[in-house]
Amino acid sequence: MEGLEQWKDQLEQLKSQLEPWKNQLEKCLHEAIEYLNQIPPVQLYAAIAVLLISTLLLLSIRLFKRAKSNTIILTGLSGSGKTVLFYQGTITSMEPNESTIVLNSDSNKRKSKPVHIVDIPGHSRLRPKLDEFLPRAAGIVFVVDSLEFLPNCRLASEYLYDILTKASVVKKKIPVLICCNKNDKVTAHTKEFIRKQMEKEIDKLRASRSAITAADISNDFTLGVPEEPFTFSQCRNKVTVAESSGLTGEVGQVEQFIWECVKP
Repeated sequence: MEGLEQWKDQLEQLKSQLEPWKNQLEKCLHEAIEYLNQIPPVQLYAAIAVLLISTLLLLSIRLFKRAKSNTIILTGLSGSGKTVLFYQGTITSMEPNESTIVLNSDSNKRKSKPVHIVDIPGHSRLRPKLDEFLPRAAGIVFVVDSLEFLPNCRLASEYLYDILTKASVVKKKIPVLICCNKNDKVTAHTKEFIRKQMEKEIDKLRASRSAITAADISNDFTLGVPEEPFTFSQCRNKVTVAESSGLTGEVGQVEQFIWECVKP
């Protein structure tokens, strides 16, 4: 009982100490209500609306920054050497390989940043896997074999055409890098030659597929400008061409492209 009485006494003391604060709070609240009553309703509603809009805008900006993707899709025909760009040795990719790499930081230009790399198999039966990852892609690296380019030009162009006409790529304007791999070999074709040949093939594909009835067309968007030869500059998303060599580690242009895609 004695302990209970002590608790009661302490509570009473606390209550008496808080009493001045209670009175002060009631006074401030009363003054605030009187001030608000003096403001015309139109101005008051306008101020509340501005406050709400500003709050929503700030929240949207923060959510957008947090939601920025760091996923890069790595794809191309089988044997183009795409897997070796990021993994040493000879690897046959029959399932999507996923890995997180950290781009090296430049002391004054950029900070290190983890990047989620998804290697999509080049085999035609496994390409539907691409649709699973495209919605969250920040960029696409399409790898072409510079040595064996001519025999595979049409197949590579068809695959690239399908990517460039997908709604998930066009609407989000996902940048695409055509990576001409194995350029360390003397007989490798240049990126300018590869670009022009692929533009010609895609121009042919565009013409042939436009003749198909609408019910048979599987592509979401059409490419290029009507009545003009196709060029990659006509794409709604940015398409660039670079050279690399996975075996010798010459991947600087690829890393720069990835950094531009995922930078804050």
